[in-house]
Amino acid sequence: MCRNITELRGLEPPATADEVQAAARQFVRKISGLRQPPATVDEAFETAVREVAASVHRLLDALPARRQPPSTVPPLRRPEVRARVTG
Repeated sequence: MCRNITELRGLEPPATADEVQAAARQFVRKISGLRQPPATVDEAFETAVREVAASVHRLLDALPARRQPPSTVPPLRRPEVRARVTG
């Protein structure tokens, strides 16, 4: 399991498109072994990120509600990460 991907199911408020996109990107990076894909495979990499994100959205929409929220706060909801991303 990739330790950098956090649970998105059961968040309040629900996971945002940015959070789903970030998780999809981390997943594709992990399985491809590429942090920054070379230009020759950039389109394939971005297509994979879009497809994974779409699958995650469908999955989260289909799952029943959780009784308890996830035990960890997703990175994009942490103030220090948000400051880094927006600043």
